[in-house]
Amino acid sequence: MPLKMLREFIKFESSAGIILFLSALAAVVLVNSPLHDYYDLILDTQITIAIGALSLSKPFLLWINDGLMALFFLYVGLEIKREVVEGELSRKEQITLPLLAAIGGIVFPALIFLYINKENEIYQQGWAISSATDIAFALGLMMLFKNKIHESLKVTLVAIAIIDDLAAILIIAFFYTDNLSLLSLALAGTCILALFLLRLFQIKKTTTYILIGIVLWVCVLKSGVHATLAGVVVAFFIPLKDEKINKSPLRELEHELHSWVTYGILPIFAFANAGITFDGLTFSSLFNTLTLGIVLGLVLGKSLGVLLMTAIGSVLRICTLPDQVSISQFIGMSFFTGIGFTMSLFIGTLAFDDVLLQTQIRLGVIVGSLIAGLVGSVFILVSKNKVN
Repeated sequence: MPLKMLREFIKFESSAGIILFLSALAAVVLVNSPLHDYYDLILDTQITIAIGALSLSKPFLLWINDGLMALFFLYVGLEIKREVVEGELSRKEQITLPLLAAIGGIVFPALIFLYINKENEIYQQGWAISSATDIAFALGLMMLFKNKIHESLKVTLVAIAIIDDLAAILIIAFFYTDNLSLLSLALAGTCILALFLLRLFQIKKTTTYILIGIVLWVCVLKSGVHATLAGVVVAFFIPLKDEKINKSPLRELEHELHSWVTYGILPIFAFANAGITFDGLTFSSLFNTLTLGIVLGLVLGKSLGVLLMTAIGSVLRICTLPDQVSISQFIGMSFFTGIGFTMSLFIGTLAFDDVLLQTQIRLGVIVGSLIAGLVGSVFILVSKNKVN
């Protein structure tokens, strides 16, 4: 019976968001309990993998953020490629609205954050934290209202979030890298060339790409560029179709990764990175400019950016609202894009190393995401039911 209930729960479209929320809540509870030392002990445990002269030694937290999240970005890369080639982002009329909305949802939060932190150059490094959307959380929350909304609104949210993820990948590549190792970059380039040759000679076996991808991940990790980008690069070379056997290597790998990412990697990441201690935090902590910039960026920046860019596109007649979607529902969806959580926390770990700043970031991301989700839910709740 428990196994049957678990299967039924997993089939529930909001299950991913629920598990992600419970993982984050568990981290917050544990960090503020007498067991907090064990939480830190687990994340600080040094893990070393050595093959001959080559060795990688990192605390467990960094294995999660650099290793497991590379698999997450592999999954995201596969999703982006599929949507661009044959999905919701493959035609001009399909991509115009989410592209404009995503641009607004990236630029406006950054501008708000930078304005609030104009006097603090250190804090300005976090300008991109509130520019990302957490697909699992946002979509999970939206599916709680599936009886009120039309499928086209869900598709629009997913398209905006996918473009957000692609932008986040580029932001990480260009703005959040350490000192570069030219030798490691050269080796990474060799791996990319090998992936290109595999595609050129139409090699369809996914395992071959993954093995080269592992070597690429090590090279990128040693290069100073964030290692998660290796996952995206590999994803873009995975073949979408194999006509000989009428299968899609990309779709099969995406399907295989889905459960691992949704019910394993993302909850683990949330548990490892959402632990915010209440020690020393007061109501005034919300008005620290770093925290306030993140909250306002997620709540106001994302929604205003999406709405204003969509309005401009409508005036110019280059895009229209999704089919059978009311203004109130679209506003609600725009606030859902402000649920940054996983991606915002991830970018925050890249922007700052300071433990105290990480606490402020986590506070801003959690509070901002909660407010954005609640406000978006209110707009959808007061809207008219979908038209069948």
